[in-house]
Amino acid sequence: MSNALYESNLSGLQQINQGKVRDIYAVDDDHLLIVTTDRLSAFDVILPDPIPGKGAVLTNLSNFWFERTNDIVPNHLTNIDLTSVITDPDERATIGDRAIVVKRLKPLPVEAVVRGYLIGSGWKDYQATGEVCGIALPAGLEMAAQLPEPIFTPATKADVGDHDENIDFARMCDMVGQELAEKVRDLTIKIYLHGAEYARQHGIIIADTKFEFGLDNAGELYLIDEVLTPDSSRFWPADQYATGISPPSYDKQFVRDHLETLNWDKKAPGPKLPEDVINKTAEKYQQALDQLTS
Repeated sequence: MSNALYESNLSGLQQINQGKVRDIYAVDDDHLLIVTTDRLSAFDVILPDPIPGKGAVLTNLSNFWFERTNDIVPNHLTNIDLTSVITDPDERATIGDRAIVVKRLKPLPVEAVVRGYLIGSGWKDYQATGEVCGIALPAGLEMAAQLPEPIFTPATKADVGDHDENIDFARMCDMVGQELAEKVRDLTIKIYLHGAEYARQHGIIIADTKFEFGLDNAGELYLIDEVLTPDSSRFWPADQYATGISPPSYDKQFVRDHLETLNWDKKAPGPKLPEDVINKTAEKYQQALDQLTS
């Protein structure tokens, strides 16, 4: 665990936010430093044990997708080198490949969620109502079935420790305006389809994912945060996919499965993780990166 980073502590930079996974520092009026730590959250609770290498995997995979989708929508990446922001070589070594300097943008107050398959809370919703987040679907679909077409199901962004709330498109329009909401919806589906097609060619099904967007001072829209990672998406091995079951995954399913066996109320503080669960989760994250970028 010595190579894991649970929390960053950088001298000379003001930390302005600490999320479930990311520590964010102010660089100047126009730029931020994002450090993607090895923290892991499950059921919206930050667990006490980090997953070694996870932050570097998420950073590298996000940067890979940012480059691939740059012709679809601009993103928050810059060409600013870390050495000009983190001047202490020891601190740079501690951070490793987990940090990037990005444009300072105003995040939209909604998460852009897209679902291509019927799983998770969407499956529960469908069983109860025949709909997912108010969107009617054909009758008789099985768990993990591919949807006729991807659906956009936005959510509000909760504070750390709280749960995101699914909202309908009309409420999103009320929150950000109809024109911007429609643009975000259309871009979300376009990015998902692009990523899902590429991933399928590399043996991975992206069942669903969520994106975040931000605006600059001129009102231009940017893709921010992370893109198509095991933290923000469900990745399934294509060769093990079947309907009627919850397919195995490349993400933190090992952790969720373990936590479901415990007598834990899914409230903070989270329980410690066994070493084998930590190691298997780290392996799955690395496997997803290797498979998608090779």
